[in-house]
Formats: sequence, C-alpha cells, structure tokens
Amino acid sequence: MSSAVSEQRVLSGMRPTGSLHLGHYHGVLKNWVKLQHEYECFLFVADWHALTTHYEDPRVIEESVWDMVIDWLAAGINPGSATLFIQSRVPEHAELHLLLSMMTPLGWLERVPTYKDQIEQLKEKDLATYGFLGYPLLQSADILIYRAGQVPVGADQVSHIELTREVARRFNYLYGREPGFEELVEQAIQKMGKKAAKLYRNLLNKYQEQGDEEALETAHALVREQQNITLSDKERLHGFIEGSGKVILPEPQALLTPASKMPGLDGRKMSKSYNNTITLRDSEDDVMNKIRTMPTDPARVRLTDAGDPEKCPVWQWHLVYSDNSTREWVQEGCRSAGIGCLECKKPLIDALQDELKPIRLRAAEYSGNPDLVKSIVAEGCEKARDAAKSTLEDVREAMGLGYF
Repeated sequence: MSSAVSEQRVLSGMRPTGSLHLGHYHGVLKNWVKLQHEYECFLFVADWHALTTHYEDPRVIEESVWDMVIDWLAAGINPGSATLFIQSRVPEHAELHLLLSMMTPLGWLERVPTYKDQIEQLKEKDLATYGFLGYPLLQSADILIYRAGQVPVGADQVSHIELTREVARRFNYLYGREPGFEELVEQAIQKMGKKAAKLYRNLLNKYQEQGDEEALETAHALVREQQNITLSDKERLHGFIEGSGKVILPEPQALLTPASKMPGLDGRKMSKSYNNTITLRDSEDDVMNKIRTMPTDPARVRLTDAGDPEKCPVWQWHLVYSDNSTREWVQEGCRSAGIGCLECKKPLIDALQDELKPIRLRAAEYSGNPDLVKSIVAEGCEKARDAAKSTLEDVREAMGLGYF
C-alpha cells in the first residue's frame, strides 16, 4: 500500500455503550460526515473496546450496536462514502494485537495518561485486567491493520496516536530490515535517476546529521513522486530515511478535531452517567420538556430579578445554537429582566427541533428496515477484512510466520 493512499485513509471508531446524544453528534458525528467526503473513511463499532469496561455485564453492548449504527446513518454517514463495520467481525484486529503485544514494552502501556485517569475515575469498576491495560495497544492494532494515515482525535487522545506511532516505528525497525536491506536500498536509490538520487542523499544527510524535519518531509515527498521504482522499493526508501527498515506499518498522524462545545443540560459535560443528555432520537415532547426544565441562573428567583447569562447553563446552549442577534437579545433581556427564563429557552427549543427532526425521520426509516442496516454492515465488514488481510500477510511474512 503506497504512503499516498495511507495518508488519504481515516480510521475512527466508537464504543457501543448506550444511546448517542448531542455530545456525540457535535463532538464526533458531524466531523465524520465532513471527513467521509475528503478521505477514505473506515468507521467501526468498537465492541471489543466496550468489553474492557463492561465485561461483567455486556448486555448494553449487544443492545447498543445496531442502534448506534442506525444513529450514524441517521446523522448523515453515507455507506457509499464510508466503510461501516463491527470490530469483532474482523478478527484480524485481534491477531495483529497479539503479534504487536510480543514486541511492545510493558512500560509503554503503563505510561498512557488515560490508563491511570480512567482507573481513578471508574473506581466502582474492577479494571485490574489484562484487557484494560492492553486496550491502547488494541487501539494501535485497529489503526495499523488498515495502515490508516489519519486518525481524528481530540487533544486528550493524542497520546494514543503517539503510542501507535512508536509501536509502528519499533515494528518496522525490528522486522523491516530484510536480508540485504542496505543493498536493496542502494539499488532503489540508483533506479531513481542521477538527479533524484543526489537530492535524496542530500536530504537524507540533512535529516540524519542536523535533524532537519523539513528535509525529512521533502525526502518522503520525493520518494512518493517516483514513477520508475516499485512499491517495495518506495517502502524501503521511506524506512531508510528515518533509520528504520522497510515501512510495513506506516506511522499515523493525529487529525485534531475541535473539542465538542455541547454541554449537558446542567452545564457539566454531556454524559449518560450525569443524566443530562438529549439523545438523537428524543421525541419533540422530550426535547421541549428537557429544555424547559433546564436549570438557570439561581439569582433569578422571580421574573423581575435580573440575571447573568454567564452563570446560566442555558447560555452555553445559545453559544452553540443561536446566531449573534439572538445572543444579544438574551444578554440584554436576561440582565434587564426584560425576558423570562422560559422565553429565553424558546429559540433553543426551535433550533433543536429543526436539527433533530430529519435525524429522527431517517432513524425511523432505518429502524423499520433492519435487514438493510445489517446488509450495510455486512458489506462493510467484508471490505474491512479484505484490507486487514492484506496488512496481516505482510506482517506475518516480516515476522517469519509466512511459512504455511
């Protein structure tokens, strides 16, 4: 697989642990809808990952898988533009996870920031398991099995991508140096032609002697542009630049996504555990009642009391859903007691109903046709397995397991 193709491939997943809500929509799904038109997207239901924290009672996983896929489709994910699949239906993820575990230092997993954070936050769960310690490496396998070049993550998840890059780098260093590697690299350089070969050597020296990152990127671009060398030669030259072997598993890049600005109904982070969500399939009446009963500025005991929007959870929702003129109306009306809290909430109710109505309708259509949903996922699983099998063939061969 060429590095150019890898750079255009995106991998992302979501754990099936309950109904999707507006936090998921604004934080993940809207970005997926955009990315599916810009990249080759592989989007998966991370059911094995859900087991790392829900292994004692996996019923919620089974109940959530198909509902989550329906919510993806209802939100605008197009199966003609993106590959949708279920992680556990592509067993190559597990095999690559096992093979990578043979060469990944234990300390790398123990130092992942979210490992200790989640153990602290989820004290009510027994997370002293091999699976929970190893879930960052399973994430790495999820990415590397598709040789995905881009992974959309928030700033708090960049450490997972860095771990994946380290794992790929170590794998390529250990297993990419086939017999006669240096000789094969020299032959590949000569095949580039005198001008390109000289430029490659100069860029190589700049990077290896001076640490010039710009020279590194230019050298990679130069290799990608070559038309008269094979894909294997390109992989050798990419690896040689960085001091490793043939690039079998390309290092992915974090595709930083804006943090979700969607707060919960009480002003905290929107979360099922806080019971402060609006789900993508809440009815019109549910949406209206949830917004109408949202807490407001505690200083506004009576209608005539002036308030401060900055101290009110409702204002945070106006920042997401309202235009400038509506925000000005809220600021002036709240501070002067010119509008009541229910009046302030009405534009939000209208905006939410407009946003959720088409999602509800599409969700109802897919819910009424489960065979269609299952066929979409089955086709996606087949496509994902084809890509995963190709990677595993190269991995097995590199690790000396291609003898059968």
